[in-house]
Amino acid sequence: MEGKDRYETTLCYIYGPEGVLMLHRTRKENDINKDKYIGVGGHLEHGESPEECVLREVKEETGLTMKSFRLRGIITFVIDEIDEITFLYTCDKYEGEIPEGDPCAEGELQWIKEDRIEELPIWPGDKIFFRLLKERQDVFSLKLTYINDRLTDAAVDGKRIDFVV
Repeated sequence: MEGKDRYETTLCYIYGPEGVLMLHRTRKENDINKDKYIGVGGHLEHGESPEECVLREVKEETGLTMKSFRLRGIITFVIDEIDEITFLYTCDKYEGEIPEGDPCAEGELQWIKEDRIEELPIWPGDKIFFRLLKERQDVFSLKLTYINDRLTDAAVDGKRIDFVV
């Protein structure tokens, strides 16, 4: 796979009484997610499992300690010259508070009502996995192919799906 960069990352959506915790990415230079709303997470470090990574990243970015979380999906992103495997988690129990002054160096943390998420600037493929999170309880596999920020192909559990952008 010459010429391609490959990454392993985690992504977590924390569900609380005020909605879903999302990160509005506004602070990082040269950010592929600039101005979009996403979950919290990041790159796996050497020797780190996806569970260790998601626990660390959520704590670093939010100040929260997850007490009940689970793997919901494995997403393969093919974006131009990047391949990224993302372990998608949800969390429904946590301890702590988000510190005052917005602790995240990548953007602003915001609680968003679940029925408002699709109104936000999010990636088109995120709409697919939010639908899968609602419809399914098992772990799903999702492949999303983007060319120049445009979703061009999607597959769930190895089967191509039709989608509306």
